[in-house]
Amino acid sequence: MSKLFTPVSLIAGLLAGQLSRKAFQFVWGKARDEEAPHPKHREIVFGQMLVALIVEGAIMRLVRGLVDHGTRHAWARAMGAWPGEERPEPR
Repeated sequence: MSKLFTPVSLIAGLLAGQLSRKAFQFVWGKARDEEAPHPKHREIVFGQMLVALIVEGAIMRLVRGLVDHGTRHAWARAMGAWPGEERPEPR
């Protein structure tokens, strides 16, 4: 059953990536009145680029985690089985 979930997960991950990019652009636009600095830009303030990358990474991780977990819940409701492990392994 998890082999059938893989394409669903890949598509959800791509959509989450697009959603997180839009969310970052929105957040950065509220904080600054310019495009976020990117490593490909030559003339940028290093500290601003560092902050932009940290914020972008945090937003991406949050959105992808929420989308993945939501997709797994939807799959479990539709198919009757959770695609993955039930809980983290104990240490």
